[in-house]
Amino acid sequence: MTREMLPYLGLAIFSVFIASLSQTLLKWEAGKEHTSLAREYLNVGVIGGYGLLALSMLLTMFAYKKLPLSMTPAFECFSYIFVTIFGVTVFHERVTKKKLLALGLIVAGILVFTV
Repeated sequence: MTREMLPYLGLAIFSVFIASLSQTLLKWEAGKEHTSLAREYLNVGVIGGYGLLALSMLLTMFAYKKLPLSMTPAFECFSYIFVTIFGVTVFHERVTKKKLLALGLIVAGILVFTV
């Protein structure tokens, strides 16, 4: 990896963070009761979630200008970490030892595969 790639790698990881935030926002809205089908899909949370997802895709495409595609699994593994953190902080989900072990194995496997 060259020095020129580092800002693009940071952008790619930020893009994964934005996508994880989008997923969290959409899950939050899915858990709410809505008075009509239109309000279920046409509200600030859903539109914002899909807007963040679109922003994430644009940032990822920009990052790919300088990053090789072979690095994709390396920064995509951050999504598992971000989603777990959001699950615990926003939805008060429990993280068991098995979940932590599984998360560690996923990240380790991706890093071994990539490096």
